[in-house]
This record gives sequence, C-alpha cells and structure tokens, in this order.
Amino acid sequence: MDDAGRGTVTQELPPALPAELPRQRLAGHWVLPLAVVAIACLLPLIELWRAPGPPMEEGFMLVFPELVLEGQVPNLDFLHLYGPGSLWALAGVFKVFGTTLATERAVGLLQQLGVVFGIFALLRPWGRWVAAAGGAMAAVILVPTIGLTALAWTGGLALGLWALNCALVGPARRRRMLVVSGLLAGAALLYRPDLLVAIGLSAAVLWGGLERGERMRLAAAFAVGVSPYVLHVAMAGFGNVVEGLILQPVFELRAGRSLPFPPSWSHFDGFLQRAGALIEPSWPLPAPPTPAQLSLWLGLLIATNAALVFMGVRAARRGNRRLLALALFSVGLLPQAIQRADSTHLAWVSCVPLGLLPAAVIEAQRAWRPRWGALQAGAAAAAVPVVATLVLAPTFVWGVYADYVGRSFGLSEIESGTMRRGDRVFHYGRLDAVAAVNDLLPDVERITQPGDSLFVGTGDLRKTPYSEAFLYYLLPELDPATRYIEMDPGIANAEDSGLAEELRHADVVILSSIRDDWDEPNDSRTFGPNEPNEVIKDEFCLVNSYGEGQFGRGLYELYRRC
Repeated sequence: MDDAGRGTVTQELPPALPAELPRQRLAGHWVLPLAVVAIACLLPLIELWRAPGPPMEEGFMLVFPELVLEGQVPNLDFLHLYGPGSLWALAGVFKVFGTTLATERAVGLLQQLGVVFGIFALLRPWGRWVAAAGGAMAAVILVPTIGLTALAWTGGLALGLWALNCALVGPARRRRMLVVSGLLAGAALLYRPDLLVAIGLSAAVLWGGLERGERMRLAAAFAVGVSPYVLHVAMAGFGNVVEGLILQPVFELRAGRSLPFPPSWSHFDGFLQRAGALIEPSWPLPAPPTPAQLSLWLGLLIATNAALVFMGVRAARRGNRRLLALALFSVGLLPQAIQRADSTHLAWVSCVPLGLLPAAVIEAQRAWRPRWGALQAGAAAAAVPVVATLVLAPTFVWGVYADYVGRSFGLSEIESGTMRRGDRVFHYGRLDAVAAVNDLLPDVERITQPGDSLFVGTGDLRKTPYSEAFLYYLLPELDPATRYIEMDPGIANAEDSGLAEELRHADVVILSSIRDDWDEPNDSRTFGPNEPNEVIKDEFCLVNSYGEGQFGRGLYELYRRC
C-alpha cells in the first residue's frame, strides 16, 4: 500500500526541487537556507558564551553530573525533578572533557541547535525557504532564552523533534528509520518524562499510517530507548523514582511554582521576571507594556497551535498527516507554558509552534490563494510569525535577541562579573555578589578539609524558593550536606523534608539572602518550619559576612560548626 493509501505523506523534497535533479545540484540548493539558520544561531553566540547563567539551574547542571560520576543516584541521593538522561549524558561528556562551564555550555549549544535544525528538517517538504524561515524563527525565540545552560527540557525537545523527523521519512527508508525514531523518542523521555504528552499525541497520528510490521518495529525501538528507566529504578528505588519524577514535580511543586493564568496584564507575577525587568532591553517601536506582552504572547501561542491543528486536519483529510503530527506534538508542549507563563517558559514552548507556523501558512495559501506564486507564498510564510511577534511580544522575542547580538559585537553591555576558583568559573549578573563570593571562597578553603560537608541555603530557611547551587560547583572538594541542592518551595521547606537533620550533620554552611525577598502569588510565600534556622543558631558560629544582603543579613554568610 502506498503512502496516500495509508493516509500519510512523507515527502522528503519540496515540490520546487524534483527528485530527478542531480544530487550535487540538489544539495547546493540547501546551502544558503542552512546558512541563514546557522547565522541566526551564531549572531548572539559571543555574548551567550560569556553571559551570566541562572545561578540555580546552571549550577545544578554543573553539580549533578559530577555527583553521578562519583556514584550518586538522582532521586535517591539528591533531589532531581526530571529524568536521569540529561545527567547521564553530561556526566559522560564531563568524564571526557572535564567538569567546566565551557563544557556544559557547549552541550547546551548543541541541544539548542538540535531544536532549531530539527524544526528546519521537519519543514523541508514545504520548501527550502519555508524551512529556513521556521528554523530562524525558532532560533530567535529559543537561543537567548536562558543562555547556553544544558537544561533537560531543551535536550529532550531536540530528541523529540528528531524522532518525528525519522518517523516521517519516505517509504524507501522508513523501516530502518522507524527504529531510530523509537530510540530517540525513548531517549527524549529519559530527559523529560512530561514530553510523553507531545510524543504520544504525534505518535497517535502516525500510528494509523503504518503497517503492522512497522508499528511493531517502532514500538520495540521505543521500548529499548526508554528501557534505561529500569536501571534507574533499580538504582534509586521504585518509590524514590515515583516521588521524584511524578509526585514532587506534578503535585508538590505546582502550588509553589505556578503563576496566574493568564498572566496579569499590568504587572509581572514572577519574581525572576520582575528582577529581569531591571535590565530589560529597550524597544524603539511602539509596543504594549511588557507585562501585557506576556499575555499577548500566550494568546499568540494558543492561536498558533489552533491554526496548526486546523490546517493539519485539513491536510490529513487530503491524505497528508505530516502537519497534523507536528501540530499535535506542539499542542502537547502547552502544559509547560500554561503552568508558569513567564517569558522563559513561553519561549521554551513557542519556539516549536511559531517555528512550524510557516508550514500552516503555506497550506492555507494552497487552499485559499492557489494562484499565488512561490515567491509570494514563501514571503507570506516567513512574514506571519515575524509580524505576529513584532506586534504582540517584541521586547521578549526580538528585543532580547537583538540585545544579545548587540552585546556580542560590543554595541551594548550589561553589568556582570566572574566568580573564580582555580580553573572553575561562574558568570554572575551582580557585581556585589561576584565580589562577595570571591572574598568568601578563600575563607571556605581555609576552614575546611577535603571531604567536609557543605550546606548552601537561603538566608531564612523557612522559605526555600531558590538556591545558589553554583557554589557546590566552585567547591567540588566538599560533599553536599543536603539532597536539596536545587531548592524548591513546598519541598525543601516541607515539614518532613529532613532539612534540619541534614544541617545537623553539616561541617560548613553558606547562607545567601540574595533572594530572600522572593514574592509570587503562589505557595512560595508560605513559611515552613523554623527548626533549620534553630539548628544554625544553636550549632553553628558565624565566620564572616560578605556584602550587604536582605533584612539585615549579609549577601552571603559563612558558618562553621561551633
């Protein structure tokens, strides 16, 4: 049975480039579109490489893989709310190239390129310039979002997109590529189990277009790809894995991390969003207020998904399920944006549907403007996502991207500095924090011995909305005294978290009040037990205070056991 008979069209080449063209000439047609997407990724790279990273998120992506190399197990020995795949992959890279910020950021860059060029590849059947427009749009949205931090979301998203690419090849290669697709889809869930929704929705569309043998091949490969979870459960324990990957992120964390839906029109709800507004890039053209842009961006995201599904259904009725599979993959990402609609989560999600939007525009043109030429159709496909983001969310899409490009070429700069200890460095966005930590590190070295245990926490341990996790990376000879290297509200400060007991076994403590004024309209405002603070008061002596912090405390305070 041919593709049309099974209800799938997996055309590998755009209509403008017939298959009978010589291979070299055909390849040459793709060089310039690929170059356009590559340039979009590379223009902000200089600044991204040296820019401050998120202290907790980039901190734990440096620390966790190193702990894995030392034999510790996620969900058992330390809190980790995502799959083990990203930690295993980074641990392997660190084993070969060393645990450095540069190594971690190189992996983060590769993950982002995987997303961008994954979208480019998925759009190829609609034409080379449609593919270039979609890939470039995805790059503009995604690449500057949280720097080059090698987070599990980006890696899992890249694997999921390439799993789709492999499942959508032509019939000549489908049998073997379905094996690769299943393996990649399983690997994506090793990074982020919540990608199951996106992968499952798209697989449901593709499943009906496969023969029985192809389905078995895909399912078996997927089972192999996801099978390392068996090893993880064996090491961490079934109960710990269920708690760490399901109960804590889905049920316990939501109350302390979720933001109002839709976002407030007149002000920012998220603490980090408000902090980022202090260095928000300027936008020279008329635009809505930046808090309102978040609401408009969310509306654009939902509307784009609706357009993709609508045009995908129309195409599927004509025998082409490709766009519908892409649309439902995109829909499956929406929970990530809805639960916390700040600019970071909106960018993580919308890079996919806005990157795929040119394909929906082409499908609409073919349905309602069939007389348009290829140039008109391609221009419209490229223009729609650009114009939509320029009108509705220019500061967070184009302003942020342009700011990173400008800083890369010396046209602007922001205040930042580097914390250093030996060959380990961490870039930070506050000079007072940089100076404080650079003063603190020699004192820690003076009062400790390798193998001593270190606890890093908030100034007031009744609230644990964030942590300076990078300090564990800068002090690798000290063992973490707590499983809460990443600190989250409602988890680290829960009644039964064991935080106080962990403190009783610590040798040295660093508390930071840098985010003690954290305030969001959720349960992160709720105080936990005071017992951890009492342990500090009763069992530890202040060595020194560094910088001026919140509520009469030092920016960082160093304690050792009395």
